[in-house]
Amino acid sequence: MALARRSGASEDTVGAALSFESTLDETSFVLGPALVGVAAVLAHPAYALAGASLLVAVCGSAFALHPTARVTAPAVGDAPARTRPDRARTAAAAPMPRSVHALRAALALQGAMFGACQAGITALTARLGQEDQAGLVYAAMGVMSAVAGLAMAAVPARVGLRTRWRKATGAAFVLSLPLPATDGMAGLYAVVTVLGLAYAPHLVTVFGLTERAVPPSRLSEAMAFATSSLVGGQALAIALTRRLADSYGPSAAFATASTAAALACALALTSRPQPHRRLDQAPPPDTIGPAGRKPEAGRRGAGG
Repeated sequence: MALARRSGASEDTVGAALSFESTLDETSFVLGPALVGVAAVLAHPAYALAGASLLVAVCGSAFALHPTARVTAPAVGDAPARTRPDRARTAAAAPMPRSVHALRAALALQGAMFGACQAGITALTARLGQEDQAGLVYAAMGVMSAVAGLAMAAVPARVGLRTRWRKATGAAFVLSLPLPATDGMAGLYAVVTVLGLAYAPHLVTVFGLTERAVPPSRLSEAMAFATSSLVGGQALAIALTRRLADSYGPSAAFATASTAAALACALALTSRPQPHRRLDQAPPPDTIGPAGRKPEAGRRGAGG
């Protein structure tokens, strides 16, 4: 996003790049447990842990040392030397908008949907005596989600981000309703695969809203919180719904997923995150009215 913004890329280009990046992120979330399951069945769970450690060591180090870190230095570096400290202090003091908390909560609820679905899938496949199918069911949802995420780049710009957010959460809620009644492998594959259509679009949209809602100087912080919210929601949901599934059956875990989807939908319908005007950019000429007066704030942006 920083590379695109600095090069003056259009909103369509930024949206396409964000869709691709978020889809890869979400796909790794979904396919990771599937690969762990395959490793556990074919060899031993330790192989999965060793593979994860290797990925972090190699890919994490390569990312940390990549030259784009220098290319995406703050835009204030382009200013004359005498103005840099003042602009840097202004950027650092930029307040985080309250609306970002709703976006973090939305990602935590999506993580809870992930975790509850994972617990329910594991419990149901175990009840049916087909534990080795759990990873494949989860992978089927991931593949469908990845396809939907990549397709988000084709959504016309006139469909605002808030509209996309509401539609994605509404779809997730409706598509999750059959989950608690699912009791066979064929039905599980069908319901979970179709449910995957809503996951990546929601993730892509909320990350896009976050990128537009926060000051540029706090974007890294906001994205770190957003990702951690997703991970935290998933971890907490797995811990809780595994016990629910053990005590009350897979339907209890699936009902939790539907509840999380309903809460996410309610949050999307009631929240109105506004785009933040970048501190290092002057208002475009068309936002200045007669006699140099600016129109009311909040009229521009990818809100919907």
